[in-house]
Amino acid sequence: MSEVLYGQEAAVMPSGRIPKEFCVRCKGARNLCGLGYCPILVSLKSSVRSFMSLKGREVDGASPPTAVVGESGYPRVNVYLGVPPGVHGAEAKLYDSPTEWHLRLGLKDIIGLRSRLVHASVRVDVRKPEVLYEKEVGLAGLSESPVDVEAELRRPPKLVVTFSPILPPSGPSAPAERVRITDNPRLHPVLEKLLWDDVKAGEAAWALYRGGVDFHIIVRALTLGFLGRRRGKRAVPTRWGITAVDSMISSRMLRNIRAMGTVNNVLVFHASYLHNKYTVVVAPGRYSTSWIEVWRPNSLWNPGSVPTAFEVRDDFKGNLSVMDGGFIAARTPVLEYLRSIGRQARVMILREVEPEYIYPVGSWQIRLTVKHALLSGALMKNPTRRELAEFLMSRHSVPAEVIEKVVSKVFTPQGKSLYEYVKS
Repeated sequence: MSEVLYGQEAAVMPSGRIPKEFCVRCKGARNLCGLGYCPILVSLKSSVRSFMSLKGREVDGASPPTAVVGESGYPRVNVYLGVPPGVHGAEAKLYDSPTEWHLRLGLKDIIGLRSRLVHASVRVDVRKPEVLYEKEVGLAGLSESPVDVEAELRRPPKLVVTFSPILPPSGPSAPAERVRITDNPRLHPVLEKLLWDDVKAGEAAWALYRGGVDFHIIVRALTLGFLGRRRGKRAVPTRWGITAVDSMISSRMLRNIRAMGTVNNVLVFHASYLHNKYTVVVAPGRYSTSWIEVWRPNSLWNPGSVPTAFEVRDDFKGNLSVMDGGFIAARTPVLEYLRSIGRQARVMILREVEPEYIYPVGSWQIRLTVKHALLSGALMKNPTRRELAEFLMSRHSVPAEVIEKVVSKVFTPQGKSLYEYVKS
C-alpha cells in the first residue's frame, strides 16, 4: 500500500492533480495543495442547503450558546453568534451540544440542527476583545444555558452549510446591523471568578478544567478574549483555540503523568461513532502516544481506490512528530484516563474512517469517542501478539501492514519511566 504515510509532511503542489494523501493529511486546514481553498469543503458547502426558515432580516431566538471566532482577515475577524430562529428555552441547547449529540444523533441529525442556526456576525479586532464584552456578545457566548437574542441582519443570509474538520458544521451567516442580548447569561462560578483574574491563559484553562467547566465553554472563553493577562488578552480564531485548549490541558496532565509508575498490563479498548472506529491499546512503558489514522477508499478525504493512512506520534515530553488536531483531540482523554488510574503508559490509537462519514462534524467526535472507549472498560487484557492482531482484524477493515505496525508497537520493549529510575 504505497499511499500509507507515517509522519511525513507533504509538499505543496503548485498545480495539477492533488495526491489524495495530501487531503488525508490536510483535511482542508493547511493548504498543502497550494490552491488557497479546499475543493472538497467547497463542494460540500454547495451541496447542503439550510433547513432554516427566516422571514426578512430579523432574527429572534435563543443562542445555545454558540460563538465562533473566524480567521479570515486576521487580525480583524468576524465573530459569529448562532441563533435558531423562533427557538427559545432549553430546546435551543441541543443546537450546539456535542456531549448531548454523542452516541445519540447521526450525521443527518447533527447537520439538520446546525443548518437551522443563523450566525449573526460582528467585525472585531482580535487585539481589542473588550468590544465583545461591550456588545454583550462575549458573555452570552460563555453562558451555561441558552440566552435570548434579537438581531437585525444587514442582508438575508445565503442558505448554505459550511464544514470544517475541527468545528461543527456552521449554518447560514450574515453581517449584523445590531445584536441585542435580552437575557442574563448564566456563567459557571469558577469561570465568573477567573474572568477578571490576571493569570496566564494556560493557567486559567487548567483551573477551569479542574473546576468542572465544560470543554467547549473553556474554548469560547479563550477565543472570545476572556483568558490571559490583563494587558495581553486577545481574541483567538476558534479553529486554533480548540487545539490550544486541548494542548494546554494535556501539557498540565502530562507533567504529573511522567512521574508516575507504569501500567502492568496490556489493555485494549474500542468504540465507534459516526462511521469512525477507534481502538486504543495501553501497554507498559514510559509515556508516549502513537496515532494511526486510516481513511478507507472512496471516503471523504480519500477519493482513491486503496486505503490511505498516516501516523502522528508524541514522545515522553509530549513533543509531536507533526501538528494534527485529530491526534491532539484524542490525546486529551487518553491523558485523563492515565491520570485517573495514576499510571503512565505507551498508548497506541488506531482510527479507521469509513466511506459513510461523508460530512466532517468536528474534532469533538474524536475526543468524546476515545473517551467513551476508555470509560467503557477494556475488552482485552494481556492478549498475545496473535490475539491482538485477530481482534484488530475483527474490528477494522485496514491493510495488514497497519495491523502489524500497531501490534509491533505494543510488543516493542521500552525504557524505564522517570518513576522507575527514581525508585531504582
